[in-house]
Amino acid sequence: MTGVRLSRRLTLEQVESLPDGAGGFTAAWQEVGRVWAEVRPGLGRERAGEAVSLSRVACRITVRAAPTGTARRPVAGQRFREGERIFAIRAVTERDAEGRYLTCFAEEEVLA
Repeated sequence: MTGVRLSRRLTLEQVESLPDGAGGFTAAWQEVGRVWAEVRPGLGRERAGEAVSLSRVACRITVRAAPTGTARRPVAGQRFREGERIFAIRAVTERDAEGRYLTCFAEEEVLA
């Protein structure tokens, strides 16, 4: 196993439901914290629509481990943000046997 290089600063966000004033709710992303991470791209795919095309790139994002149930531990359904780039977290697991790092399986969506 190669060494981990946590060289990118990402913002961890989770979705919050806020009242929209008309009896419903709207989704808003709220910052949970910031983490240092290693981002490794995987395979990508593209799907064309009528007005735009959507590219999705699978990524493995490695971060320092945090105990299960704490706000610092990423979970599926949250996302990482790096400026305008968004990485939707699909699954999270321990990267190493010692539990020092977590691997977040994520997808980056890019409109073209």
